[in-house]
Amino acid sequence: MSAISSGQHPPVPWHTFDIDTTLEKLQVDPATGLSSAEVLERLEQYGPNELQETAGRSPWIILLDQFKNIMLLMLIGVAFVSGFLAIQEKEFPKDAVAIMLIVILNGVLGYLQESRAEKALAALKSLASPLVRVLRDGKLLEVAAKDVVPGDIMFLEAGVQVAADARLLEESNLQIRESALTGEAHSVEKDAPLSLAENTPLGDRLNIVFCGTEVVKGRAKAIVVGTGMHTELGKIAALIQGVESEDTPLQRRMTQLGNVLVTGALVVVALVVLGGTLVQGMDAFSNLLEISLSMAVAIVPEGLPAVITVTLALGTQRMVKRHALIRKLPAVETLGSVTTICSDKTGTLTQNKMVVQGVETASHSLTVTGEGYQPTGDFLRADGSKIGVGQLGDAPDLETLLLSCVQCNDAVLQYENNDWGIVGDPTEAALLALAGKLEFTSDRLSPQLPRIAEFPFSSERKRMSVVCRVSNAESKVLTQNSPPFVMFTKGSPELTLGCCTQVLIGNQLQPLSEAQRQQILARNNDLASRGLRVLGFAYKPLSVQPPEGSEEQAERELVWLGMVGMLDAPRPEVREAVVKCRRAGIRVIMITGDHQLTASAIAQDLGIAQEGDRVLIGQQLEEMSQDELEREVDHVSVYARVSPEHKLRIVQALQKRGKFVAMTGDGVNDAPALKQADIGIAMGITGTDVSKEASDMVLLDDNFATIVAATEEGRVVYTNIRRFIKYILGSNIGELLTIAAAPLLGLPGVPLTPLQILWMNLVTDGFPALALAVEPPEPDVMYRPPFSPRENIFARGLGLYMVRIGIVFAIISIALMMWAYSHTHAVKSDVLDADRWKTMVFTTLCVAQMGHAIAIRSHSQLTIQLNPFSNPYVFGAVIITTILQFMLIYVAPLRAFFGTHWLPLNELAICLGFSSLLFVWLELEKVFFQVFQSRKQPAGIQQKP
Repeated sequence: MSAISSGQHPPVPWHTFDIDTTLEKLQVDPATGLSSAEVLERLEQYGPNELQETAGRSPWIILLDQFKNIMLLMLIGVAFVSGFLAIQEKEFPKDAVAIMLIVILNGVLGYLQESRAEKALAALKSLASPLVRVLRDGKLLEVAAKDVVPGDIMFLEAGVQVAADARLLEESNLQIRESALTGEAHSVEKDAPLSLAENTPLGDRLNIVFCGTEVVKGRAKAIVVGTGMHTELGKIAALIQGVESEDTPLQRRMTQLGNVLVTGALVVVALVVLGGTLVQGMDAFSNLLEISLSMAVAIVPEGLPAVITVTLALGTQRMVKRHALIRKLPAVETLGSVTTICSDKTGTLTQNKMVVQGVETASHSLTVTGEGYQPTGDFLRADGSKIGVGQLGDAPDLETLLLSCVQCNDAVLQYENNDWGIVGDPTEAALLALAGKLEFTSDRLSPQLPRIAEFPFSSERKRMSVVCRVSNAESKVLTQNSPPFVMFTKGSPELTLGCCTQVLIGNQLQPLSEAQRQQILARNNDLASRGLRVLGFAYKPLSVQPPEGSEEQAERELVWLGMVGMLDAPRPEVREAVVKCRRAGIRVIMITGDHQLTASAIAQDLGIAQEGDRVLIGQQLEEMSQDELEREVDHVSVYARVSPEHKLRIVQALQKRGKFVAMTGDGVNDAPALKQADIGIAMGITGTDVSKEASDMVLLDDNFATIVAATEEGRVVYTNIRRFIKYILGSNIGELLTIAAAPLLGLPGVPLTPLQILWMNLVTDGFPALALAVEPPEPDVMYRPPFSPRENIFARGLGLYMVRIGIVFAIISIALMMWAYSHTHAVKSDVLDADRWKTMVFTTLCVAQMGHAIAIRSHSQLTIQLNPFSNPYVFGAVIITTILQFMLIYVAPLRAFFGTHWLPLNELAICLGFSSLLFVWLELEKVFFQVFQSRKQPAGIQQKP
């Protein structure tokens, strides 16, 4: 049965077949291509060559999901009961309206956070080429990419984007840039006749071209073997869509908080209703129902979602100033929980620019400095001395090698927009930058050595040669020999050395001995083991110009010049960033599609791995079960030659081990893992649109160090969120207990109405909470391990603090309430309402929270020890909120709307006096803990700030 007999692609390993077998399986004549009828049949069978999108949640579903929150559901229930009671009393249901407005506001805020549509697939689709040259019915046609089908004969040339996965039939000097798909920095030289093993990694499938990659050089003829979702690009699209979004730590904690608060509220309401009925009898049931409604409103922190949203938004603004763009708001806090950063190598840890690191000639072993494609740097001998431009006369073999670097080269260096860029192959551009460091440029040398012929690179020879006419060369070697022509050759060191019979030592040609050959090969292996890509160089003086097609004869009896080792160099700032990560308890892991030697060398250079550490390659990962991988991930810091599926598995394995994972990347191949990771971090400059759309955060400067800065901001945001949760909920528990105490103490009526409680939760809680959200970082924020992302919201004493302070708050308020009730009923007045005791309770609760906001800025330092100008917003919020509270008492329209009563100044002073007691208690607690810690601390040891 043929490979196209079913309605979908079977998992055929096309790279394992030879060309004839491939044509036979796809039933195609390479001379004529498919017929029009066959194209229609296969288009019907396989569908268009497009990526398919699975249906996501509709905007309406996202909006409705917001109202599944248990706290909002309870508020909706309270609003309905409150509205029903108000209508029965023939009053306007202002409490119910206010509650429903809060419910709608919180629902809209949640919707805006979640409603960003996924655009990763749209970005993937943009990689498809719009038009493709194919052979059909014996004619060469240009057709739309979506109409390409398996079996189409496709023609490729430089600059073309590959429209589908295809098996090469023939190629000429074909080089494909696959960095977006595989992560490799340099272009890949393809080889059509090869048949490969089934487990060959994606980056080594030299007889296949992949959809979404780009032809850098040469031309080819290929037969399409995969379209649409059955391409490697399609597999990535399927992986992206297959990753399910999980709640962030903050979302999980807020859900947990809601469950605890609602359960606690229902328990307290039940106790109050039962206890109040026992104390006051069944006649008080209506009053108890109103009290229970107030309690339900009191326990729900209505302002908390808005405060958290604003806090995260402020965090995003601070991060933008530090070159990190947050795409999804909850990611701000999530960054603070990161325990592991999985980083792609190319363009993330490295510059995505090939840079020559060393030069080897028979006379010199040189280290080369410099960054990127900038033609500035030094040639350093082993003793640290430099070879300058004026000293090249003493190093004619190096001079001749640099001539070869410039002339045997098709790339162009360009200086634009204050930076050096390239046109052509990055490897060849690195050679131009190397030569430029000693002022060897093609502009100057081309007139002296004009190129007159070329033997292009071939995968069989693994080298290229150019023939130049020697007119006025500056080279000491060429001037001495005065040949009319010279041929420069570069390529694989082993194969180029095999064509050499002589070696240039200084300016002397000497026979190449077997010992010298072995020495050169050993040095080549040493360079390769350091992860360098090594090229060998040779030349040959010619008396006549060799005819076209005579490369086999011409490339004999060459003169060996030396070798050049190059590397996609690390970013200079990454080493310090890795040190900071380690200090902050964050582990860095490298995951790359590049060769294991290169990956290991870069990882050791950056401090990610140590010499001798294990490197896992894609082939080994393929043979591992997920359970086996989960056992290994804690011990491996470098993964090489991996595919998109492997990256996804690694991230999932780390998450299974309880790690909170950030994944950085810039290529299409990174997108599934970026989406799976707890934090996906894309590169803003070199990153593809696909990686950006799949990410939570984009590095605007492509600087790995920016991740550390963003992590610090995330930790600060989480600390501040915990701080204002303590503040808000400690106050809410105080309110709840105060309201619950009223019926149990036999007091008539509700001390606080739902509307007054909403005012407290939104305004007197909200403004100071927002001010606490910009509290500056603590000194040790990046000198401690990350807090567990799975820790309970009440962990590390937060729950105990809330209960403790809530009880103290309630005791103060209840004491005031008892005194105020007795006082207002004892003092008869025609002007003053006896129910003003409720306003005194309301005012005391509100003003006490102002002292709470000032004291909670630090859990250990006294307020007098803090710099008031480090966060002036707290004092500003306290002053404004206190003024607004007084307006509710002394401005008649507000007093009527909120149901408050006018208070004489002596009673207001009593309220302020009781309110200050909470601040005094909090400061005394700090004194107690300071004394306790000082006694506990051993003598001579200072506590960390």
